[in-house]
Amino acid sequence: MDKIKKVVLAYSGGLDTSVILKWLQDVYQCEVVTFTADIGQGEEVEPARRKAKMMGVKQIFIEDLREEFVRDFVFPMFRANAVYEGEYLLGTSIARPLIAKRLVEIAKKTHADAISHGATGKGNDQVRFELGAYALFPDVKIIAPWREWDLLSREKLLAYADKHGIPVDYKKRKGGGAPYSMDANLLHISYEGGVLEDPDFEPEASMWRLTVSPEKAPNRPEVVELTYRKGDIVAINGKKLSPARVLETLNTIGGKHGVGRLDLVENRYVGMKSRGCYETPGGTLMLKAHRAIESITLDREVLSLKDDLMPRYARMVYNGYWFSPERILLQQLIDASQLDVNGKVRIKVYKGTVMVVGRSSEQSLFDPTIATFEDDQGAYDQADAGGFIKLNALRLRIGANLKKRLK
Repeated sequence: MDKIKKVVLAYSGGLDTSVILKWLQDVYQCEVVTFTADIGQGEEVEPARRKAKMMGVKQIFIEDLREEFVRDFVFPMFRANAVYEGEYLLGTSIARPLIAKRLVEIAKKTHADAISHGATGKGNDQVRFELGAYALFPDVKIIAPWREWDLLSREKLLAYADKHGIPVDYKKRKGGGAPYSMDANLLHISYEGGVLEDPDFEPEASMWRLTVSPEKAPNRPEVVELTYRKGDIVAINGKKLSPARVLETLNTIGGKHGVGRLDLVENRYVGMKSRGCYETPGGTLMLKAHRAIESITLDREVLSLKDDLMPRYARMVYNGYWFSPERILLQQLIDASQLDVNGKVRIKVYKGTVMVVGRSSEQSLFDPTIATFEDDQGAYDQADAGGFIKLNALRLRIGANLKKRLK
């Protein structure tokens, strides 16, 4: 590490990464290149450029990655219906591999010796950033300041910023900022730390930013029609939209109706339990609708296989293995299953709930002539069911007879 001359820093312009920028310059005596990604966090990214310039950075990369984020990361994940531990839609997890990818690409482009990030030594993000980086750039050097320095509190960070003339947001300096740590992108906002570290503490109503409370949502439901092609949403209410615009639109609809809030105690990859609150309005609508279009277009056993594999896929994403050979292989299977997942789904959104009210597809496997309760004109011979049931009961009967003889 003593030979590092240039490092690429994942830079937000906030307190932590601004302190890291100066710390890298001082401790490693190296040039720092900053990379700021716009993945839909809803905040201006240009202030990061001004602050980096003020701190002597010569190479500054600010990129709008919203379309790539949704197209190449969010959409593939939702084709798998991925949910971690039964509830979490992986909003933070899925953003990290894209940032890692661009970090190493910029490191190669600028001939940097290392990359650096602001993830702490307690969380999942350090694992996600670094596993992604190593998968794409095996010999990359990584500097994780939170695992090296002694600035392990907000007060120490502020004192360091004061000492070195690093500009800090006035609210943070006065202690008036949010009482928890937030991470936002186009898929979600997460809230952790502070008062939320008590899993029995109910978050205050003012915390939520993307969604209204279900109690205050409109008194009339809204019906939304989603058009699918190969498992991805390509239009909303008949209007064709890009991947990022799809998610933005669904966030607005879901947020307006109080959909997508989650309060969760999850198991981090590093071993501890962590309490987090999440808002994923658009993703909640996407998951519900995607399962609906799959219900009529996928074979029973294909759908069952996907459901069996989904928890493992979700753990791969959560634990940082997006670029692993097993995730890539599994993605190929999932994407192959989506070739016929085409059609339309209508969902009704109302006061925190999402209900499917219609689904249709030219490739639907639902055959009304067979499924009908009316006269099916011989399409299905009900007498066949007797032999089917007896064959499936054979092992049960053998077992029951054995128990009977042994009594």
